[in-house]
Amino acid sequence: MVTRLTLRTRPLPEFFGAVFGRIRASSDPAFRRLIARLVAFHRDHLFNPSWGEQLVLEPANAVRIATVFQGLDRDRAEAVWRPFFGSVSGARDLSIEEPLKVVAVPARQFWDADFLRQNAPTFVLADDRPGAPPGNVFWAADQGEAGQFLHGYRSAWLPAALLEGGQEARLAEALFAASRYWSVSLHLNKGLAGASAEDVAAARDTAIHPAALEAFALAIIAGGGPPAWPGIPDREPDLAEARRDRRRIDEAMRELLKAAPGAGSYVSESDFFEPAWQRSHWGPNYPRLAAVKKKYDPAGLFVVHHGVGSEEWSPDGFVRVAGADRGNSPPVSPGASVELESSPREPGPGAARSAVQRRRAGTIAD
Repeated sequence: MVTRLTLRTRPLPEFFGAVFGRIRASSDPAFRRLIARLVAFHRDHLFNPSWGEQLVLEPANAVRIATVFQGLDRDRAEAVWRPFFGSVSGARDLSIEEPLKVVAVPARQFWDADFLRQNAPTFVLADDRPGAPPGNVFWAADQGEAGQFLHGYRSAWLPAALLEGGQEARLAEALFAASRYWSVSLHLNKGLAGASAEDVAAARDTAIHPAALEAFALAIIAGGGPPAWPGIPDREPDLAEARRDRRRIDEAMRELLKAAPGAGSYVSESDFFEPAWQRSHWGPNYPRLAAVKKKYDPAGLFVVHHGVGSEEWSPDGFVRVAGADRGNSPPVSPGASVELESSPREPGPGAARSAVQRRRAGTIAD
């Protein structure tokens, strides 16, 4: 339970901005070379506090660029990318499907709905519900996330060590192999490697997996379908398609992790079915977090899926696992059978009493 929250604020730069584009390779070998070139370009020009967001590698041998920048004006940001696009335009096995596009707006107006509608109308959409306040806008690129039915969602912190010491080729090959199965999105702003020593030190004093502090990016491999609701005609989820997609997403991540074995994942963007979630989400921080949980919530009042201490409870959080030692019980893998104590916790007001004490832990995944 959060009783107090302190937000650190920072001076705004003069501009925020974004860079867009798409480049396609004519063959697998050409795409391999394009990925290697992109890795080197990122290392030399984007691996700094000015740049963030996404470089996306697609199965159809294309790279989609959707990066953001801060502290640069439009001309300086364009000057960073112009040589890269120039080298591509001169290659016979590469084509620019979407030309370099650079947009910059005053940082103080980045969340100004009126300014965005007037100056960047394609970037935002308005709340179209009757009576909605005019300031209700959202990023157009996020529209597909509303009500989406996720088929799979995996993430991995990619260490900055892969950008040096001759490891770049290994990284590029893993990215290419992963892209044979699914799109791989590199979120450059989420890895903290390359940030100031002060910022890294501050992040080290949090519960986040320490791998985030040494990562140049968070790789996300994910997919889903349109909004779906079981039991509603014509809105049922396509589970067969979802399971096919999930297998390909898992294969893609398996290939990528060959370059970063044991990489942790971001707890807020991770696999619902992650078996080793304690290590994956929090790494060496987990024992300390479990001790805090045991001290301040020994009865397990607050339990969420794959939250600290949830391994002591049945999947729905109503029944404690038999033999749990209130803080140090072993993790329960998906599909494993576990014994549950006979006395469930009392359900909340108005909730029906659960019969979950007769259940065994499992998973809806294949």
